[in-house]
Amino acid sequence: MRMRVWGSALVLSFVAGSVGLGSVALAASSSVPESVTLSAGWQLQDAAKVTQAGNAIASAKFKPQGWYSATVPGTVLTSLVNAGAYPEPLYGENSRPDKIPDSLARTQYWYRTVFEVPKTYAGRHVWLNLEGINFSAQVWVNGTQAGTMKGAFKRGIFDISTVVKPGKRAVLAVLVSPQPHPGVPHEHTIRDGVGKNGGITAIDGPTFLSTIGWDWIPAIRDRDTGIWQKVFLSASGPVVIKDPLVTTDLPLPKTDTANVSVQARVENVTDAPQKGVLKGSFGDVTFEQSVEVAAHSSQTVTVDPKNTPAMHVDHPKLWWPNGYGPQNMYTLHLSFEVDGKTSDDKDVSFGVRKFTYAVPDSENLTISVNGVRVFIRGGNWGLDEAMKRNPRERLEAQIRMHQIANLNLIRNWVGQSTSEDFYELCDKYGILVWDEFFQPNPSDGPDPDDFDTYMANVRDKILRFRNHAAIVLWCARNEGYPPKKIDDALRVLMTELEPTRLYQANSADGRGVNSHGPYHWRTPREFYVYDEAFKTEIGSMSVPTLESIHGMMPEKDWETINDDWAQHDFAKGAADGDKYPAMIADRYGKVANLADFVRKSQLANYEAFRAMYEGRNAKLFHPTTGVITWMSNPAQPSFVWQLYHHDLEPNSALFAVKKAAEPVHIQLNEANGEVQVINNLDTPLESAHAHLAIYNLDGVVQYQHDFDVSAAPSLATTLGSVEWPSTLSAVHFVKLELRDATGKLISENFYWRALPEHQDDLKALGSLPVVTLGASVIRRDAEDKVFVTVTLQNTGKDIALMTHLQLRRKRSGERVLPVYYSDNYVSLLPNETRTITIEAATADLKGEDALVVLDGWNVGVTSATSAGAGVEANVGALVDHWRLTGLPTEGAR
Repeated sequence: MRMRVWGSALVLSFVAGSVGLGSVALAASSSVPESVTLSAGWQLQDAAKVTQAGNAIASAKFKPQGWYSATVPGTVLTSLVNAGAYPEPLYGENSRPDKIPDSLARTQYWYRTVFEVPKTYAGRHVWLNLEGINFSAQVWVNGTQAGTMKGAFKRGIFDISTVVKPGKRAVLAVLVSPQPHPGVPHEHTIRDGVGKNGGITAIDGPTFLSTIGWDWIPAIRDRDTGIWQKVFLSASGPVVIKDPLVTTDLPLPKTDTANVSVQARVENVTDAPQKGVLKGSFGDVTFEQSVEVAAHSSQTVTVDPKNTPAMHVDHPKLWWPNGYGPQNMYTLHLSFEVDGKTSDDKDVSFGVRKFTYAVPDSENLTISVNGVRVFIRGGNWGLDEAMKRNPRERLEAQIRMHQIANLNLIRNWVGQSTSEDFYELCDKYGILVWDEFFQPNPSDGPDPDDFDTYMANVRDKILRFRNHAAIVLWCARNEGYPPKKIDDALRVLMTELEPTRLYQANSADGRGVNSHGPYHWRTPREFYVYDEAFKTEIGSMSVPTLESIHGMMPEKDWETINDDWAQHDFAKGAADGDKYPAMIADRYGKVANLADFVRKSQLANYEAFRAMYEGRNAKLFHPTTGVITWMSNPAQPSFVWQLYHHDLEPNSALFAVKKAAEPVHIQLNEANGEVQVINNLDTPLESAHAHLAIYNLDGVVQYQHDFDVSAAPSLATTLGSVEWPSTLSAVHFVKLELRDATGKLISENFYWRALPEHQDDLKALGSLPVVTLGASVIRRDAEDKVFVTVTLQNTGKDIALMTHLQLRRKRSGERVLPVYYSDNYVSLLPNETRTITIEAATADLKGEDALVVLDGWNVGVTSATSAGAGVEANVGALVDHWRLTGLPTEGAR
């Protein structure tokens, strides 16, 4: 997959870098020419198979023989897979070393392409920009070495003005070397489990150190070596604008004005002094300052309310995290003019907001935005995609699903998901970023041995991304403190580059922060027992849908838990994959086959992930201030730690989190039986009403109770304890509803519960009869999107448990992915109606009608159709559609 080509305005913000090679007279054009992305015509070859040196390879006379077509941006392995040299690594056991050799991580590679320099670049400096390579590179242009790069997170920016000619073709050759210490991976198997995390790779610091293998990803055989980010050309005049910084401040508790400050470094890349004007504008604000810069030097220009009163902004549009308000953004346009002609310009997106990290009544890390306490509900990202195949469209789906789940933070674990798209989309969807640098837990690998390279990558990361509204803090290390030399240097760097954000040295200590799981499935009541305030890692097994499992391994492996399952993280380890099948059988009944295993696992997913957040809700800000699930995003097709599968289909965990993380929420405390209202907002809930109803397995109401509700802001309010009647069946159901003063439904919740004397035995759910739901469906197309609205009716006397909807293309039967559901895995009481809206891209239907298929714990449906859409049962998900296997576990091979 290829990453999206960006427009010129933003990419020009990366022209900063090397000292110019000489003077170039500024062309007459009044605007800066557009940048040009170099994504086509790339070729790749093992450097050992190329006898020529870089100057020869980067010449027009060189003729590649037997080279592979290369994907740029992309890793070496991505190119080789796309070229047909190796199979898809994440399918089945294709990434075993007998199919894809681990020697790929010890091999240098030449990349080469031929491009044309735009004629519009005439009379200007021409810049070659490489946004990211892993791990180091020599860069050659037209037979001349332009420079070198080192570290996966540092840009390479080279003035190539003297070696290329506008309007003429040029040759670019890049020799990419893998990280020096790729290590020896542990192979994930049923016998040995997922093994120890990490290893020697951490010594290299700024790289994708998780690719040696972790308990959520097997070894990636090239360790993601390659040109993994965009390559492009840009042009400028004699003065460039470098690394602007926008900061905002609010006079809290007031938010009706804001002070905006802009700091930019202007650099003269020529042999002669330059005079010019730095101009800027955002919203209704404009400013300019005259600047004189000596030859080959730079000057920092600061514009703030002290010297420019217009930077004191009245009635600013604020940026808020998801669930607390809109994500308003401003665009600062900066330009530097010399003799009335634009030498360089940049567009910088920023949000007006103020972060604070402490409150008077607590010593714990408490993140407030614009003066409002934000209870952090987050997800950890270990790696956005195992092979960095994450174009903007896919990444947007991932981050949007976090918004849909009512999450408000992503933790960028060890900085493995650092890209411009990532931060821009977090800004868009209101997802705060707990951002980290490049060190794992000390037990998962050694400290970096190249201090200068490490700090250079950290510095460039901060400079490049610090204007993003979503980044809320910088963290130095995962589950440990960095070495003193690095910690000291980081603190100095923060003082220099980061005047507003918190520096957190350790993700597992300090300010009430704690990590360390547990990471296995637990009963809901156990998620209420803890003593830390801000939990950065806690997880559970998270089994995907039946169709996702079928899609990630060959049919021969579907009905036996074997090494293919282990390759996808189902084995001994922190997730207790080896113990999970027995837990499922003990809790919900003997497993008949894979379809039954998935059906029961969706119950387990929902129970655990809802409680993971509701358990923390129960003590909102007294003392809990945040919880981050390990993990929300899978790097590969997996059975563990995810809200959605690698193919982007959500499982029940996403909707459990969506339920628990509502801004205003009603819940049953599953540890003590209390009914609670959770008000995350900064305004009170007054004159509201709550209703509790308890149903037996036969669908008959056993108990009802109403509560008057007044819920203070930023607080968990207990309404009272449930009085459990003596007539309850072995397993029964609890329905909660919260309505505002006008009767509008604010929140509802539904639980299945066993009697206390056998509280972990829910096998009686197996006695529920099949409930055939009535359905109607309406399709609406708007621009490039399709909306399918499904209304379900339970006209019977029994409860329909965990109704699952899945959007497909009608003729082919293939799933539509990604897809966004207003809700899913819903339970319907007798005589209850539920309407669910489904959104997808019209193009993803590929001209076919939309088909919504239904399955669930005990759910059937009467087929329905309308123009362009239909509803029917998901026959393939039924337990009796498949042979009885018992889903055995295969022993060691």
